[in-house]
Amino acid sequence: MNTIDLAFGIIEIILAIVIIVLVLTQSKGADLGGFLGGGGGEAQVRTRRGVEALMHRVTIIFMVVFFINTLFTFFLWGF
Repeated sequence: MNTIDLAFGIIEIILAIVIIVLVLTQSKGADLGGFLGGGGGEAQVRTRRGVEALMHRVTIIFMVVFFINTLFTFFLWGF
């Protein structure tokens, strides 16, 4: 394994940790029913604003970068 392979592996681990932290931070205010998909009898529509909207966008960006890095790493390693 050369240094480029090692670098992409380390980047993969760092991205995974960042995504985990972002997702757990976003679901902090949700109760268990909302987390599992149950919303009670009413449809609850919630708009993201401010920091919550920014964190949502940043999470999506990190997930896309993680996916691209994973594909590139697999092609680099010859899978």
